[in-house]
Amino acid sequence: MNNAHSMYKLSLAQCANLIKVAGHKRTVLVQGPMGSGKSSMLKTLEQELPSHTPVYFDCTTKDLGDIMIPKLKELDLEITGRVNPLSNRAELKGKEVSTADYVTFAPNEELGVHLGKPIILMIDEFGKANPMVKNALLRLFLERQIGSHKLHPDSVIFATTNLGSEGLGDLLPAHARNRISIVTLSKPDHMEWIEWGINAGIDPILLGWVRDNPQVFQSFEDVKDPEENPYIFHPRAAGRTSFVTPRSLEAASDILKLRDFMDDQSVTAALMGTIGDRAAMDLMAYVRLADDLPKLAQIKSDPENAPVPQSVAAQCMVVYRTLSSIERDWLDAWMVYLNRMPKECQGMFANGVRTPNYSKQGVVMTHKGFTDWARAHSYLFASDKA
Repeated sequence: MNNAHSMYKLSLAQCANLIKVAGHKRTVLVQGPMGSGKSSMLKTLEQELPSHTPVYFDCTTKDLGDIMIPKLKELDLEITGRVNPLSNRAELKGKEVSTADYVTFAPNEELGVHLGKPIILMIDEFGKANPMVKNALLRLFLERQIGSHKLHPDSVIFATTNLGSEGLGDLLPAHARNRISIVTLSKPDHMEWIEWGINAGIDPILLGWVRDNPQVFQSFEDVKDPEENPYIFHPRAAGRTSFVTPRSLEAASDILKLRDFMDDQSVTAALMGTIGDRAAMDLMAYVRLADDLPKLAQIKSDPENAPVPQSVAAQCMVVYRTLSSIERDWLDAWMVYLNRMPKECQGMFANGVRTPNYSKQGVVMTHKGFTDWARAHSYLFASDKA
């Protein structure tokens, strides 16, 4: 069974597509490693389903009383008794009626039921929810209804949780699992994350470091001894309070972008508390290579004489920086500079441009300088990936 689950893990894109296609009929629960982007699927689905309203429900902050609250109503009974002139029912005004109170339940705003239109409801951290909260949500998962309130029939519901093997308290009873479809999210590899990072504006120094250290994306399930990989989370690594995940790498990028306003000790300390001691020390050694990088202004103004770094790592950083920041007004200068770089770097840039989701693809691939280069160097396209 473990082998089967490993074979059929899904990427974030595959999970999002499954939810988009089937989420209006069946609730999909995505279980995956911490910090791997499970919650980001809500934004992806918002883009894919523009007619739907995204709704976020955080299970970790809820108790049973937070799902619905009682709301008193007045029930009019058309029987012999006193006259109720205040009745809201027009057909009963002035008639002899009796009244009785009853209770309806108003659902939490975070469930989006009150909107009365198609929604994308993400139930986050379902496995960590209070057991009573889990039970309260099961009818919503299965029947698209909570209390007397029904969701719009086109609404999409999905849930997220961490892997049980991470030891974070994500537990699902059998009767809950039987009401939903559970899929396992695969941890992205380093190249998948780099492709995402180019579009997301991740610091090019960090992109270069990740490219040279693919082990930071290894799953702890593949590492028997936690000392074999000191970068990642491992439930048996006592005292390893900070570690590398896709989420913490994005945070490290934010710190690196502000390093000009801090001394090296402060930057290192912040990185240690974000991605762990070993990763921070190694990354800071890589940061020092950045001093070997040519300034963008040099490439733009004098591409024929701007220095080309000698180290492969620094060359990769130049390519990643350009992929993230290139604009049409300096593409001519970049193409001149690119032709001075090693063939491997040229191929890396070309493959980065050809990545399906590259945000600046239209700018680069319609530029004459690039198309001329591509015709002359088409053999390089498969030589490397961005």
